[in-house]
Formats: sequence, C-alpha cells, structure tokens
Amino acid sequence: MAFSTLSVFLGRTRFRPARQLPLTLAALALAACTPLGIYHKPGVTVAAMQDTLTNCEVEALQRVPVDRRVERDPIRIVPRKVCDSAGNCTVVYDRVGGEIRTWDANAPLRQRVLSQCMTAKGYAFVELPACSQGVKRAAPTAATTILPRLAPNSCSIRNGDGTWQIVTPG
Repeated sequence: MAFSTLSVFLGRTRFRPARQLPLTLAALALAACTPLGIYHKPGVTVAAMQDTLTNCEVEALQRVPVDRRVERDPIRIVPRKVCDSAGNCTVVYDRVGGEIRTWDANAPLRQRVLSQCMTAKGYAFVELPACSQGVKRAAPTAATTILPRLAPNSCSIRNGDGTWQIVTPG
C-alpha cells in the first residue's frame, strides 16, 4: 500500500509519493530464480510452439474478450502530531489508501481456454526450475531451439536476451 503525506502547515500543502524503486529492483533480481513456465511438446521447434501459442492466445481472446474492471481503495485521512525539539507541535494529516486498481475479470477463464487449445494441439504446460549455479557454469551458452525430452532433473537457464535454455544434467 502506498502512502503519501499531506501536511497542512501555514496554509501550504505538499505531497510525498511512495518510493517504489527498491521493490522494482528486487523483483528484477528474483526473476532469474523463478521457474520457466512453457508449453512443451518434445521434438517441436520453439518457433512452432510460439506460433501455436500465439494462435491459441488469439482464439482465447476472441472467445473470452477482456472485461476490464476498475476499483479504488477508500481514502482515509489520519492525523498525527509532530513536535520539534523546542516543544512546538503541529498536526499533520497522512493520506492513506486511494490506490486505483484495474484488472481483467475474464483473465482466468481466458487462461483456461488458452490451456485447452494448447492441450488439444498436443502441448503440456510445464514449469522447469532454474538450474543451479554449478549447472549454469558447466553448460555451454546457448538457446533452446527444439524442445527436448524432459527428465525429472531438467532445469532452465534464462539468457540475458530473453531466450532460455533447457538443460538435463547428467
């Protein structure tokens, strides 16, 4: 929840927006550690899988259109007393809430329709864990172009250019 401070002092009003940069940086750092979720069919090229996925996404969007909803959290003004070292006190008012959220109410249903389409075309959704640092160091730098057969120890390496590599150590 973001907070901003509305200070009333000698007729002046000032707003201080929440600082969100540290959270953004933390999210980017964790992205490399998250599992790789893809639709998988052994022996199919990544390009063919992506083409099939795009076609299924279009079909799902046509069958289940976007239903955008907007919601705003209630706003509360909370007073608090601020005193300086000389004992002079001022009341400041903190504005809490008021964030606006939008979402697509049909997104979960559209995702199910997409999954049905991909399943009907022979794909299964899989989540491959990130490879350990030792496996990453040992594997040659490459991007997967043909989806391999998977084993219980298969893992993924995300490349800096947005591609990924599926590795089966052993």
